[in-house]
Amino acid sequence: MSRNPLIEQIEKAYLKKDVPQFNIGDTICVQTRIIEGEKERVQAFTGTVIAKKGAGLSETFSLYRNAYGSSMERVFLLHSPRIAQIEIVRAGKVRRAKLYYVRGKSGKATKIREHFIGNEAAMAEVPAAPAEETPNE
Repeated sequence: MSRNPLIEQIEKAYLKKDVPQFNIGDTICVQTRIIEGEKERVQAFTGTVIAKKGAGLSETFSLYRNAYGSSMERVFLLHSPRIAQIEIVRAGKVRRAKLYYVRGKSGKATKIREHFIGNEAAMAEVPAAPAEETPNE
């Protein structure tokens, strides 16, 4: 389904430009602005991305976490002004578009393999150790 170009043009002014690229299975920390009375504070929510939906201004993502014996799921609007910062804690490697199967599970059942990003670049920066010469006797 194609979106109306006029609506996309209007929404473009409200889109955030500093949103990091994250995928399903990544563990991310979302810092949300909470307003209580006249005070404003930032609350962090760390969890695994189990779903991403929508496009443009209405794009959402769902985070799931199991802490202290209770599991919780929270849906965030990606371009919401209430989101102060999104930080990628760990990149996950999954083969599904939605990870709804982790709901209600805990421990090893929710384990997601880690996807190492930028290892090639990190290895290129490390200088090679000089080879030690062994004397021939």
